[in-house]
Amino acid sequence: MPSVAFYTLGCKVNFYDTEAMWQLFKNAGYEQVDFEERTADVYVINTCTVTNTGDKKSRQIIRRAVRRNPDAVIAVTGCYAQTSPAEIMAIPGVDLVIGTQDRDKLLGFVGQIQSDRQPVNAVRNIMKTREFEELDVPDFADRTRAFLKIQEGCNNFCTFCIIPWSRGLSRSRDPKSVIEQAHQLVAAGFKEIVLTGIHTGGYGDDLEDYKLADLLWDLDKVDGLERIRISSIEASQIDDKMIDVLNRSSKMCRHLHIPLQAGENSVLKRMRRKYTTEEFAAKIKRLHEAMPGVAITTDVIVGFPGETDEMFEEGFRFMKEIGFSEMHVFPYSKRTGTPAARMEDQVDEEVKNDRVHKLIDLSEQMQLSYAKQWVGEVVDVIPERDYKGAPGTGFVMGYSDNYLQIVFDGSEELVGQLCRVKITEAGVNECRGQLVRVLDSTTASARHEAQAIVPEAKAL
Repeated sequence: MPSVAFYTLGCKVNFYDTEAMWQLFKNAGYEQVDFEERTADVYVINTCTVTNTGDKKSRQIIRRAVRRNPDAVIAVTGCYAQTSPAEIMAIPGVDLVIGTQDRDKLLGFVGQIQSDRQPVNAVRNIMKTREFEELDVPDFADRTRAFLKIQEGCNNFCTFCIIPWSRGLSRSRDPKSVIEQAHQLVAAGFKEIVLTGIHTGGYGDDLEDYKLADLLWDLDKVDGLERIRISSIEASQIDDKMIDVLNRSSKMCRHLHIPLQAGENSVLKRMRRKYTTEEFAAKIKRLHEAMPGVAITTDVIVGFPGETDEMFEEGFRFMKEIGFSEMHVFPYSKRTGTPAARMEDQVDEEVKNDRVHKLIDLSEQMQLSYAKQWVGEVVDVIPERDYKGAPGTGFVMGYSDNYLQIVFDGSEELVGQLCRVKITEAGVNECRGQLVRVLDSTTASARHEAQAIVPEAKAL
């Protein structure tokens, strides 16, 4: 049986794409082997280019694959492959470079290379691509949360970001195909679907009169699907229709990831973000009204060119005021080829570091204070695995719909089931809870109907 090994760098979308490529190999009779442990006939390296370091790491992994089996077919895909195919083709031992599109042709190229050993550069101009690449993932190893990719590319061209050049412009997956895939995932035993993409909230921008809110209502009708989570959405994409779904659909998770990036208007403007802090705060206020108890997580870039101490302090105050439930904090890193990398007033690394630590401390305080509000409340949790802090001790862990990681008493049979859990203790990264009962699907659907009639039930 021929074998394939994968190595994935970068974001969740890349991990989804790797799963989709594995399905192609699996259907062709390949077995998957561990990249580090066994030699394979084909190596697929799914690269990242979001930072210069991503490029460097990608090159190291490609060389490692070549060393592991010089006779194997070495295929390189992903964002770095899309933006710098010639650089990758120049690495001795690389057989195929394929970028972030045409991956359905991957096996054809591999077969061709195996017979004639001629290297192939199959990268095309991504900016001309208008179609969403249909690659299905009917099953996931962890069995509790399924990722469903609904969108690709981005039209925003923020000054710090290379992604439009590596992923192309925004394109949406056909709604029928999304719903069909959701039914397949539910049939495979998944109760929660995470909608993902490069710019997920931009879903529908290229469709006729059909937006993300319409898709959410169609997913709301999928029987057996308990929870719908959006991986990320921009403040500017949260309109009245979106607020209405969040308010009325009982399947929408009370958790939204809304990237802020900076808490000061002049920095936002230089980043070419499409909102002011005032507009951002107004959207967050509306979300809290529509979905009481909602957890709002965010991304922040620290030390963007020209960010003074005063601007940072103003941003710090703004974030504290908003009261996120968690922040992902990144020091600004120069990305060759982006406008921000050419800006003057680059911020000193030590200053960046200092600011990052201040924001991480703030994030932990906010995480704890959000979690404390839920002590004594009962929430729905789908356990994902045995408690990794102390395996085999009779505890499981999973996420509540409002994205608290909860550890509670229970055996592994509970994994993947919808449980009602009372939160007994709040923590920064995990909370403790007590199992109240396991909900079967009939109880769950009755609960959904009750919540649809009484929206206040959302607040628990």
